[in-house]
Amino acid sequence: MHGCRARLDTTMERDSAQPESRIVDDLSAFKLAFRRLAAGVSIITARDPDGRPVGFTATSLASLAAVPPLATFNMARVASAWPAVEQTDHVLIHILGARNRAVAAQLAADHDKRFDGDHWAPGPLGLPLIKDVPAWMLGRIVGRYPVHDNAVVVVQIEDGGLGEPDEAMLYHERTFLRPGSPA
Repeated sequence: MHGCRARLDTTMERDSAQPESRIVDDLSAFKLAFRRLAAGVSIITARDPDGRPVGFTATSLASLAAVPPLATFNMARVASAWPAVEQTDHVLIHILGARNRAVAAQLAADHDKRFDGDHWAPGPLGLPLIKDVPAWMLGRIVGRYPVHDNAVVVVQIEDGGLGEPDEAMLYHERTFLRPGSPA
């Protein structure tokens, strides 16, 4: 059985009164487990070969190295932004804060409407720069590594800027959240 409605097999640990849930299909195990992994939220933007702005909300941004400054993000090669990312040399990476919830949702929605409005302006190299973010970075793509229908994209950071500080924004259990009290 595939899909989000996993069949759960609840068993009792011999020495525990707490039930242990076991998901019995691989796709559901993957989706349900990763929904419980809180992730930072960013936006990746580029221009397609015709010069139109493209972008998407990402939770896969990660630092790879400080020297040289490298970062990675993952994306589906069937995503509407993939042809631009596949053919361009540079992207802008935007680190989002809690005040950016609406733009995170907009860049995760219908690709034809992602750049409707005044939430962006041309930035370095003419790339779409999302306004009012806590930080942004210009990345030169140094590698694209296909994995099944997806890709790991590696960028070397060449420039960046800081905006006003903000509370962090996380994506957890399919919801944008502010971090709560310390663990």
